[in-house]
Amino acid sequence: MNNMLKLSRHMATAATALALLGAGVAQAQTKPWNDLGRPATPAEVKAWDIDVRPDFKGLPKGAGSVSMGETVWVAKCSSCHGDFGESNEVFTPIIGGTTKKDIETGRVAALVEGAPATAPQKTTIMKVATLSTIWDYINRAMPWNNPKTLTADEVFGVTAYLLSLAEIVPADFVLSDQNIADVQKRMPNRNGMVFYEPLWKVNGKGDVKNVACMKDCEFDPRVKSFLPDFARDAHGNIQEQNRVIGPVRGVDTTKPPAARLPGATAATPVAATPVAAKGPNVNNLLAANSCTACHGMKNKIVGPGFNEIAAKHKGKANLEAYLVGKIKNGGSGVYGAIPMPAQPQVKDADAQAMAQWIAAGAK
Repeated sequence: MNNMLKLSRHMATAATALALLGAGVAQAQTKPWNDLGRPATPAEVKAWDIDVRPDFKGLPKGAGSVSMGETVWVAKCSSCHGDFGESNEVFTPIIGGTTKKDIETGRVAALVEGAPATAPQKTTIMKVATLSTIWDYINRAMPWNNPKTLTADEVFGVTAYLLSLAEIVPADFVLSDQNIADVQKRMPNRNGMVFYEPLWKVNGKGDVKNVACMKDCEFDPRVKSFLPDFARDAHGNIQEQNRVIGPVRGVDTTKPPAARLPGATAATPVAATPVAAKGPNVNNLLAANSCTACHGMKNKIVGPGFNEIAAKHKGKANLEAYLVGKIKNGGSGVYGAIPMPAQPQVKDADAQAMAQWIAAGAK
């Protein structure tokens, strides 16, 4: 019995030693970054889990009428997309190029291979197949200068307004989470998506039978779309915004392009971005608040250039206060019909710094 007890204790001691040795080896193999961070909490995951699938899973409850959506559109969207989604100098058209027959068939005839071109360019409503794509994108990315600020009802309303412009729904329609699946059945290009099964298989073969012309083609293969000179520096100097690692290097957009695309014309080089002599860096404030999305330094984009604003109001009494009011509250009519959307999210100190810079000549 005593021998058996001694053997048992020896075995237990050996097992403990082996366990400690294994733990030591495992600890030695642990990478130093394994202890960094922590698992995301359910609340944190939920905050990012905002996508809406084509089957409308993830779509929040809500409703919005065409008329309500039009009100939101004119206030927050039309300055970039036009009153009727026809676009302006900023973005390509959202609406246009579809017919009642397309709504019936679910395939935009103008996009069918070999079909004659019936629209000057492809619009969003021509190409998109799922209504969830439109709803999801507006919800997560719009307005451009203040994304994720629209309520669910406002997103439903703006989506309804776009659908009414495309004659997919009537002008008195109310879009909601309850009827959006039915509206999906009227999307003009709902049957336009192509599923190429081999691309989804690990051992599948790619599309190696493409018949696109590669030599002596009848069409003109040159790229004709380019960023106009007045917009090159609209978001600040791209070169300064790239990471210092990796192969990608942004172009210095404060300088004119080194080589132009076929058909492009020369234009006045864009002036360097401003830096305030004192106080905060005005260039950073303009970029951070997306001011340069609509205003060039010396050129009109959607709204007037900053130097135009300075020149127009030079000598105006209480000019800084006036400009702060325009930045925060928006307005229209001073430079034409395109409205300046209100920017309530801009900090008072930032608005004051930008107003002071413009009042001093925007130099």
